This record gives sequence, C-alpha cells and structure tokens, in this order.
Amino acid sequence: MKQTIIKLDNVHKDYKMGDSIVQAVEGIDLEIKKGDFIVIIGPSGSGKSTMMNMVGALDLATKGDIFLDGQNIEHLEESKLAQIRGRKIGFVFQTFNLIPTLTALENITLPMIFQGVDRDERIKRAEKILENVRLSHRKNHLPNELSGGERQRVAIGRALANDPEVILADEPTGNLDTKTGAEIMKLFKDLNKKGKTIILVTHDINLLNHAQKILKIQDGRIVKHGK
Repeated sequence: MKQTIIKLDNVHKDYKMGDSIVQAVEGIDLEIKKGDFIVIIGPSGSGKSTMMNMVGALDLATKGDIFLDGQNIEHLEESKLAQIRGRKIGFVFQTFNLIPTLTALENITLPMIFQGVDRDERIKRAEKILENVRLSHRKNHLPNELSGGERQRVAIGRALANDPEVILADEPTGNLDTKTGAEIMKLFKDLNKKGKTIILVTHDINLLNHAQKILKIQDGRIVKHGK
C-alpha cells in the first residue's frame, strides 16, 4: 500500500472581504499518496488555487488539519514550515517566476542556498538537473534569452533542486503552445515514473489524459473523483 504524503482533514479556508466572509474551501478531505499523478481541475473561482496553496503548505486552514508526511503543519512556526516545504515540495508556476537577472544555472541553485547546501554541491546538482531537462547548453543564459518552453524547463529544474518528493504545478502549460505543452507534460510523466508525486492544477481539460487521478473542484468542494 502506498504511503500517504499529504492529507487534508475537513479543511476550510475563509477570507474576509470588507464586512463579508468568503468561504473559498469548504470541508475538503483528501489523501495524496506517494507516487500519485493527480490533476485538480475546476473553473476560475472554484477554490482550486486556494486548495493548491494548502496542499503545498503555502497557506494554513481556517479550520481543519493539514498533514505533510504525517506531520500536522497547522501548529508549526513559519520558519520551520518553510524549511519542511523547501525540502518536501517543489513548485512550478504558469508564469515561470524565474529571477530575470540570474542565469538558468543560478535560478536552479537558488532553492539550495536556503537549505544550506554548499556552493560546489549546488553547482554540481544544478548541472545534473539541467542535463536531465535537456538544457545543459543553455545554462549560462538569462530567462529573457530562453523560449517559453525552455523557461518552464528551468522552472521545473528549480523545483527539483532539493530533490523534493512532491512537484506541485499551477497551470504549467498555460503560457505555452500545444507542442511545447506536450513536451512539458512528458517531462512531468517521466518524473512521475521515477517516483515523484505530481499534483497539477489546471482548467485545461486536455491535460486530464495524463492523470492517474482527477479531482474536480466546484464552489470550494471536491465534487468528483475520477480514474
């Protein structure tokens, strides 16, 4: 039986907007197993981004409990949570979020600095990652010298910097053409075959074919499990 790596137990998330309380997520129960490839889908405003932030330990619940590798993160100090998050989860974003003044190699080494990895080891790891995402020949290029697909591959490489168990991707093909998007999805599938847990958040129904499990979010609730 596969180990549970992330668990949400009756999780609610409320936001105050003026005098009103907006319930972004309402009573979600979810278990993500090691090695899963999950696609979370839902329209804008459905609560999928809020849920992604909580699955990724970027945000805490208003009510309920969130467990990361068996540890309840609701009661951790932010500094401790940041350390655990930095080791356990790699993030990939639609807009890449690369540092424009850093090369591809430097962008990938950045998360290792926060984990206290020494310089020689950082460079060694980053060069290996660049080889794995087929960008060794572009390692000294700045983001604005790279294509969209290359930038996303650097972003995936950065997510892999600390060898996390989980890759959490928010609309990772949203700014890419169909061919490049397919290449990025193949990279995610290859990472999943190597044992990485992939959680992909999207509104693009074309990505559902890649998933082992599909979760549909509507009005802050999981309304459908698929596969």
